[in-house]
Amino acid sequence: MPDEFNSNILSVSALTNQIKQNLEEGFSRVSVIGEISNFKAHISGHWYFNLKDSDAVINCTMWRGFNNMVFFTPQDGMKVIINGKITVYPPRGNYQLDARSMKPAGMGELQEAFEKLKRKLDDEGLFDEEFKKPIPTFPNKIGIVTAIDGAAFRDMISVAERRYPLAEIIIAPARVQGSGAADSIDKSIEKLNRLNDIDVIIVSRGGGSIEDLWAFNEEIVARAIFNSKIAVISGVGHEIDFTISDFVADLRAPTPSVAMELATPDISDIFAIINQFSYNATSMIKNMIVELRSKLHHNVNSYAFRYSMDLARRREQEIDYFISGLLKDAGTKLQYYDNKVSFLTKSLEAYNVKKILERGFVLVKQKSRFVTRAAKYSKEDDATLQFSDGNIKVHT
Repeated sequence: MPDEFNSNILSVSALTNQIKQNLEEGFSRVSVIGEISNFKAHISGHWYFNLKDSDAVINCTMWRGFNNMVFFTPQDGMKVIINGKITVYPPRGNYQLDARSMKPAGMGELQEAFEKLKRKLDDEGLFDEEFKKPIPTFPNKIGIVTAIDGAAFRDMISVAERRYPLAEIIIAPARVQGSGAADSIDKSIEKLNRLNDIDVIIVSRGGGSIEDLWAFNEEIVARAIFNSKIAVISGVGHEIDFTISDFVADLRAPTPSVAMELATPDISDIFAIINQFSYNATSMIKNMIVELRSKLHHNVNSYAFRYSMDLARRREQEIDYFISGLLKDAGTKLQYYDNKVSFLTKSLEAYNVKKILERGFVLVKQKSRFVTRAAKYSKEDDATLQFSDGNIKVHT
């Protein structure tokens, strides 16, 4: 009986290569839905995980160049849709799904991931009030972590200039949407913490969908905010939007503009405090004079004054000296407080940008940033000259 199998004997490598060719040609483009398990982000940047359903499981690999375009961090138990191709690893004879793109199977998956991380961080105490740092009343330097080409950034700068022009704004630009955004925000927060002279940090971006805001729901961002030595205000999205960053931050603001308002005092309130201080100081001195004058009147009409002329003359002379000294001291104090109030008022007015411009100064801005040094001026870029009565565009 002829041995029909021996007529076409293949080596293990040859058989595996044939299987590899057939599988990879037949399944070069597939879309698969399943649940993630055994997820591992390797130090190389590649992702390794399994995709499973109730009856089967398949090994998956997603290389760094492709997973950089995934806007969320996968978690075990998350249901996802993966586009990719089937490949075979010859040394082991295994086949796997080579993932090229990944997205949640639905909004419910993102919401579930949000709630899962929220519970985890809450259990660890990252939301506890005892860890919340106070927001300084009069910050000298305010750090901002956001995209500098967004409307949120321009709104915050406008609020700072209007409310408290004395503060210096330090920008740590970051990606706030899409792949790599969470890492970018984390690095910018760390960078501001290394400066050691920042009083408060605002982490913000404008409104958007849950996917747009997802970077602020990532664990790496939450831990960066919690570990910050500097107080952090979270101003992400609109008033109805809540992110993990809001719960971890020392203070939550409904919008980026409100975040800047919470970080800065209003200069008009400062003037009101100075005026109130001046009024109270003057009233206090006047009340002291009235009280002492009443005591003097009582002494003049006392029994000793009526029945002892010598004592009366002696007391009268002492009173004259006392009143002269009191009025002199009162006048000195009034002049002191008046000079102090005048000094503080002029100091604040000296920082009024509008008045500085009216004296002939000009603000130079390139790429939405003020140019503070001649060395930072670029002859290749357009510039905006800001005068007191308007702006002039200078084109290169």
